[in-house]
Amino acid sequence: MILSSRLKASAAIVARGVAGLALSFALIAGATPTSARQAATAPVQAPAAVPAIQGQGPALWVVKDADSTLYLFGSVHVLRPTTGWESPRVKAAFDSASDVWFEISNPDDQAAIVPLIQQYGVSPTYRNATTLTTGELTLFANAAHDLGLDAVKMDNFRPWFAGLMLSVTPLVKAGYDPKSGVEIVLKARAEAAGKPVHGFETVDKQVRILADMPEAVQLAFLRETLKDYDEATVKLDEMVADWARGDVPAIERLMVQEMKTDSPALYKALLVDRNTDWANQIQTLLQGSGTAFIAVGAAHLAGPDSVQAQLKARGVDVEAVQ
Repeated sequence: MILSSRLKASAAIVARGVAGLALSFALIAGATPTSARQAATAPVQAPAAVPAIQGQGPALWVVKDADSTLYLFGSVHVLRPTTGWESPRVKAAFDSASDVWFEISNPDDQAAIVPLIQQYGVSPTYRNATTLTTGELTLFANAAHDLGLDAVKMDNFRPWFAGLMLSVTPLVKAGYDPKSGVEIVLKARAEAAGKPVHGFETVDKQVRILADMPEAVQLAFLRETLKDYDEATVKLDEMVADWARGDVPAIERLMVQEMKTDSPALYKALLVDRNTDWANQIQTLLQGSGTAFIAVGAAHLAGPDSVQAQLKARGVDVEAVQ
């Protein structure tokens, strides 16, 4: 694959893979850091109920030893409010847990993202106006306007951040909402029930994965976001439909295999390295006792380098919950 094709594929992968983070930014990031700080004071409210599932619902796994039970649930970070996902088996597993684990412990902490935006997303020496073509700048301005932002004030947004922000608009217009994402719902329930909430990593680490991408990949991400603006929801819709009916092989094809083939470096950074780290932490949890419910992005629980595959390679038994 030639370099331009690799960059295009990488950009598309990033756009789909960080949709949840993109909409989290949408909650807080206006055109200026000041407006972001003001929005960050408003709490994120999870919906009171989740719609009924269609069929069996998303996949669920369990890891057990003599005195530990750990449930693994592949989540989608942002959903339409009409998407059902809480099957009886998922509800029973969650209710039985004394502790809850997510990728990060504070998915609803909007204020935590503001200093990261200022540190990694904005650069006084960078200008999109001198990097993008005239046609791309027109698309940039139109997309920013749809989001209620000022393209001029976004001129010094680094490409990864500008692309992330602009990828928000079509998803919001299509009805996706971070308040309906799995983690926001489950975190609210965990706190109401007095269940401690933990994270495998920090929001700083997640942002750095994007901010540390090579500049060429960042620019490709921004350009593909602008080019495919009107079709941005198609792949996400497909992935959510597959996830909601528990079609793990389909998730592997859409979210894992494409990344592994077209962008090995991103595959390693976004999936393999993190899955390895989380499998290490899960093994540590098994050394203790009790029941925990673990919810991480669905792509991390699909494919040959999934969390389950890494655990099985170490002799840890992982079973699908029927």
